[in-house]
Formats: sequence, C-alpha cells, structure tokens
Amino acid sequence: MIGRVARAAVVSVFALALAACAVGPNYKRPLVPVPERFYGDERAEQRAAEARSLADVPWWDAFDDPILKGLIEEAVRNGFDARLSAARVQEARARYGIVRSQFYPAVDYSAGWQRGRANPILNPSGTTITTWSVDVGFSWELDLWGRIRRLSEAARAQYLATEEGRRGVLLSLVSDVAVAYLDLRELDAELAIAKSTTAVFQDTYDLFNRRLEGGAASGLETARAEASLALVAAQIPEIERAIVARENQINFLLGRNPQPIAREGPLMALPPDVPPGLPSALLERRPDIRQAEQLLIAANANVGAAKADFFPRLSLTGLFGNVSTELGDLFSHGKTWNVAAGVVGPIFQGGRIKRSYEAAQAQWLQAKIEYEASTANAFGEVSGALVDRTKLVETERQRARAVAAYQEAVRLANIRYNSGLSAYFEVLEAQQQLFPAEISLAQTRRDQLVAVVNLYRALGGGWPAEERAAGDDPAAEGAR
Repeated sequence: MIGRVARAAVVSVFALALAACAVGPNYKRPLVPVPERFYGDERAEQRAAEARSLADVPWWDAFDDPILKGLIEEAVRNGFDARLSAARVQEARARYGIVRSQFYPAVDYSAGWQRGRANPILNPSGTTITTWSVDVGFSWELDLWGRIRRLSEAARAQYLATEEGRRGVLLSLVSDVAVAYLDLRELDAELAIAKSTTAVFQDTYDLFNRRLEGGAASGLETARAEASLALVAAQIPEIERAIVARENQINFLLGRNPQPIAREGPLMALPPDVPPGLPSALLERRPDIRQAEQLLIAANANVGAAKADFFPRLSLTGLFGNVSTELGDLFSHGKTWNVAAGVVGPIFQGGRIKRSYEAAQAQWLQAKIEYEASTANAFGEVSGALVDRTKLVETERQRARAVAAYQEAVRLANIRYNSGLSAYFEVLEAQQQLFPAEISLAQTRRDQLVAVVNLYRALGGGWPAEERAAGDDPAAEGAR
C-alpha cells in the first residue's frame, strides 16, 4: 500500500515539475549606446585592429619595478579590504545556498518518550502507560510558478554581484597601492632636489658671510642669501613628513604595521604606451558594470518572484514513524504514515501583494538606471584617463624645457657675476626660479605614471582570465 502511494506521489511530482513554468520576465541586457572608439584616444584609427588592451595584462610588469610588484601582491593577499571583500563573497555564497535548498524536500525527524496515567474515566484500571515514538517527516513546496527558481536566480545574481564587488575592491586596492608608491618615489625625488638646492644655497650663504666678514659684501646680499637658504631648507622636513605619511598609507593598504617601504633603482622616466582596447569590451570587463548588471538580473528575478505570489502554492507533506509501548518493539510494531498535499493561495491581502509587485518593478527600474549610469561613467573615466595620458606628455616636455632654461640662466648668471658684470642678485633669482621648476617637473613625471594607473583602473583589468571565465560559468558557480 505504502509503495503504491509513494510511487503515485513521485509520478505526480515529476509530472507537475515538467509542467511547471516560471512567471515573470526573463532577463535581457538593456541596450546602451556604445561608442566606436574612446573619446580622447588620438591614435584610435591606428590601433583599431588591436584587440589587446592594457587591462588584459598585468600592467605593473610594464613599470619594471619588482618592489611595486611585490607590494601589489602583498596587498592582494593580506590587505584589509581584500580580506573583507572575500568574507562578503563567502556570506553571499552561503545565502545563495540557503535559497537553493528550497528546491529540495525538507526532511526532519522527531523522537519521544512519554509515561503517565490517563484520566480515570478513560482508564478505569489506573494503569500507568509508557509510549515510545519515532517519526520521520518531510515537506516540499512544488515550484509550479517558478517562485523558488526566481528567488534562486536573484540570490545567484546577488552572489555574483558580490564577487564583482570583490574584484572592484581589488582593482581599487591595486591602483591605490600603485599611486601611493609613485607618490612616495616622487617625494624621494623632491627630497633629493631640496637637499641639492639647499647645499647650493648653503654654499652661497657661506660665501657671502665670509665676504661680509671681510668687508667685501653687503649685509643685504647676505640676508637675502640666508633667506633663500632657509626657505629651501624648510622644505626638507615637510617632504620627509609627507614621505612617512605615504609609507604609513602603503602599510595600511598592505594590512601591516607602520614600517619603512623599500625602494631601489630609479623610477621609470616615461610610462609605456597604453592601448585601451575597444569600448565594447568595458561591458564585459569592468567590475562595477558587471556588478551593476548582476544587481539588475537580481531585480529582474525578484519581479518574477513577486508575480508568483499572485498564484497558489502547492506543497507535499509526509510522516512516517512508529509508536510502541515497549522500546524493543519500536521498529517492529505500531507503524504509522501519512501523506498529504495542500494548496494555499491569496484571496484578500489589502493590496499587499500588488504593492510588493509594484515595488519590485520600481527596484528593477532603479537597477536598470544604475547600470546605464555605470556604463556611461566608465566611458567618461576612460576618456579622461586617455586625455590625461596624452596631454601630460606635452606638459612634461614644456616643464623639462623650462628646467633646462632655468639651469642655463643659473649658469649664465654665475658667469656674469664672476666677470663683474652683474650683482649676485641675478644668481639668487635664477636659483630661486629653478627649484620650483624642478619640483614641478618631478611631479609631472609622477602624474604621467599615475595616469597609466588611472587608465588601468578605468579599463577595469587586472584579474586572471581563468577567474573571469569561472565567474561567467553558472555551472561552476552552482558547484561551489
């Protein structure tokens, strides 16, 4: 009897499952305008056939700086943000598993022991009765309208969105480490310029001081030389303070306590040429766009789940067990079983279900707008980074020209002074103009390298291709 009932139940379940459908809209990626080339890419026509982008390779290898590469690897491995984002992914994966569990029957068990004496009217003999019981029960909601499938689809998209968020965190973390390191190296260059300039002004001041003591120089010349020396020397502790602040920033990004940051060798003078690739690739590469799309997928699935609430829910329940007055007979006598099916559906909810459906539609619209905004913002960031990369080349050329001119002015002013053709004020003025020009040139060269980092960030590259492929594979995600 039980076998026939069980077989009939299984056949019914499979028939219903095969006939089931998922209500609500299926996801389709919104159409967004994609430019043929990045605005600001002056070499777009020459590079039209280039399929590879900076985002497809470990860009930090192009800087040829093993220290920078080591810092980035340590930040990805031990950084606070990296570990926190990984923990969030674990939570989202677990929540996805919780929702997926609704596809399967919930099976539980119960066991009990009871001893007592019933009411004398029901038990005139006053016999004490002992009963033992053990039951195994199950419950299963048949997903006729796809409610559970839509909830699972939404949970999976939320999980993948969290994974894309993790990649976005790593992208920002790597970029922040690189920018802080480039700032640190530029501050080293500023410190070297400040020290060499201070040494020059110190020599000038010593010269005027000796001449003043010998009566060959005026107090005005000596005072101006001392003021120039003090102004430049004051920059040294300020730069050293900024260096320690940058080192502390890098240490925090790496998840470690404050300590010196190693540096060796000169920093690359010119950044490498940067192919940005095709604009359409941004939709598949940038973590923020991919995250926004996964959130849109989740919102779309939630619309279907909200729509399924208008329809009845069919569930199966069952109970199999034994009851016996003797523990030894518990599994041989007193077998009990029960199989039931139930339907629950709404009749009047005061508009709750309808409003929930409207709210889900509004959330989908918000997610769609955010996806479109993320896409437009991405194109703008790449365009800005390309323009920075191009224009800073000309800025660096002009500032290098200014430094060369000021150096020549210092040389000529010294010749004129030594020949008695001019006062030393000309030398001081030329040296005072050379110092900020050299600082500006060092900062511009730093800005050129930072522009490469910012372009990398805007292009959204940086994670291995195999990890990206795994993230696109639903079967791989479901198996985790």
